[in-house]
Amino acid sequence: MPSLIAVENLSHRHGDVQAIDGVNFEIAAGEIFGLLGPNGAGKTTALESVLGLIQPDQGRIEICGLGARTRQAREKIGAVLQATGLQDKITPREALNLFAAFYPAPIASGTLLERFGLTQKADSSYESLSGGQKQRLALALAFAGDPQVLLLDEPTTGLDPQIRREVQDHISGLKADGRAVLLSTHDMDEAARLCDRVAVIAQGRIVATGAPRALIAESGESLEETILRLTAR
Repeated sequence: MPSLIAVENLSHRHGDVQAIDGVNFEIAAGEIFGLLGPNGAGKTTALESVLGLIQPDQGRIEICGLGARTRQAREKIGAVLQATGLQDKITPREALNLFAAFYPAPIASGTLLERFGLTQKADSSYESLSGGQKQRLALALAFAGDPQVLLLDEPTTGLDPQIRREVQDHISGLKADGRAVLLSTHDMDEAARLCDRVAVIAQGRIVATGAPRALIAESGESLEETILRLTAR
């Protein structure tokens, strides 16, 4: 299958720190690819580079065959970052309509409100939403432009188990839609459940890549134990 995300020899420094160093990976349509590793390993820097929020020092990034920092590529990307900042008084419907205005062929706000279980809260203020509802809205906003590529940075952190499972179900459904998903997570159970392949990052470098089950079978350890061993300093 064609690669919707292609990253080659990606490197970037934050001051004296080499955040990522020679990172390579590709993600195909209908594939969920996980970035795993400890805090400070380089996961967020890699995500922000693909998203176009930072300019890496070197490397090539293509989204659907286009340069990642071009307007055409950005129109094909949706993202959920670790924090979603919205005005307290804005409503989910207003937020979705606002985001949709930036894309040439957006999904109707009513469709997204229904898909993510927010219809009854469509006209409530953002500050009145529960944590789970805010996270579902963050996912809905990522879909506003009907993207082919989704970047998700710790999308279920801080959610209660039931809401976490609902969000994971939404993410899992992206495979059937033929979208490419780049997922950063600390939750090893989440990675094992959702990801077709994972890359383990330590000190800015990818130290292992493969299907979660294959990494577990090769090491004879749990996925969490494997990650801890591979990323030990």
